[in-house]
Amino acid sequence: MTLFEAFLLGILQGLTEFLPVSSSGHLELGNHILHTPVEGNLAFALTVHAATVLSTITVFQKEISALLRKGLTFKERQETIYLGKLLFSALPIAVVGLLFKEKVESLYSGNLLLVGCFLLVTAVLLAFAHFRKEFRGKGISWMNSFVIGIAQAFAVMPGLSRSGATIATGILMGNERKEVARFSFLMVLLPVLGANFLEIAGGNLKNDAGADLLPLIVGFITAYVSGLLACKWMIKIVSRGKLIYFAIYCLIIALIAIFAA
Repeated sequence: MTLFEAFLLGILQGLTEFLPVSSSGHLELGNHILHTPVEGNLAFALTVHAATVLSTITVFQKEISALLRKGLTFKERQETIYLGKLLFSALPIAVVGLLFKEKVESLYSGNLLLVGCFLLVTAVLLAFAHFRKEFRGKGISWMNSFVIGIAQAFAVMPGLSRSGATIATGILMGNERKEVARFSFLMVLLPVLGANFLEIAGGNLKNDAGADLLPLIVGFITAYVSGLLACKWMIKIVSRGKLIYFAIYCLIIALIAIFAA
């Protein structure tokens, strides 16, 4: 992988991880267009995902600090319950990761038709969420957190946006848009960190000889910076209910992917 390719793919990952347009689908399209070699892809994917996790932590550093300080010490019941809901939401994707990891990874083989079909699903979800009337509820319930977690588990499919699926699901269940966006971005921390740890602990990077250090550094920096901007933008966009624009965008990209397949 060249430095320019790492630069472009890092930006692509950072932006699309938080914007509801599917980072996995765009990376598949990006690799297809750039003809990047397979060697080093695993290490690069882990690196840029770690970068977007760091950008999430940066944006929500005060909230995360308060959750851990008060939630884990049981000083504040509200923070403890919220932390429990975040952990509860991670159960579905943990099951998928532990039981169906190889099957999921086999889907990431440059199948643009599959990517296009799931981008269409993303577009439909965002369109429904856009027109859903917002209710001022009591916050995300335990059942809501689990259902949103199921949406996150389904979003392992290439082309199905994780943030789009989780935010749309939360909105469709009647939750406040801004609160759903906050929950969506925080809930991804544990699965991504867990997946990275399992890959490293399992020694899956040992034979990744194509993973040169400099492209990884470039990809990390660009993914972090673009992820930082996208995370902040997305909170504002969701709060203003502008998801329909992303639905249209996903529809266009889906059609491009399907016709290019």
